Amino acid sequence: MGDRLTLSGALVACALALTGCASTISGTPAPLRVTEVERNQVSAYFAGLNDAGATGASAQRERLLDTQHPDFREGTCDLPQGTLRIEPAMSTLRPAPDWTPPGERTHPRGVVYVVAATVTLLQDGAEVGSQIGSVHVVLLDDKAYGFAPCAAG
Repeated sequence: MGDRLTLSGALVACALALTGCASTISGTPAPLRVTEVERNQVSAYFAGLNDAGATGASAQRERLLDTQHPDFREGTCDLPQGTLRIEPAMSTLRPAPDWTPPGERTHPRGVVYVVAATVTLLQDGAEVGSQIGSVHVVLLDDKAYGFAPCAAG
């Protein structure tokens, strides 16, 4: 009987100790929100790519290289012939804190966002193909960076 009382007492003491460690933080949990400033930076990134594409393939390729994330410039690829028109659905823009570029182990510096977008390949002004997918953009030091889109091979 004495062993039961000792065991019961130990269990009660442990339970009290554990509940004593719990803390309550006031407030209501809320998901991360995208600010209007961040939304505008991401939107401007796509507008810049599309404006460069309207000028021509070489201007768009230069823009893609200039806006390639600085930590991932080594792994750029050969882009398909033509230009790209990227139409993001900005209502889908959200943080993607756990994302890493395909084949990479390192998370990009900055804040990573993902947005659903329609990417259309144009050759001589004519649509050659279109695909809907997720596009990642990183805001780093108040500048938007991306990752050059590659044709699936």
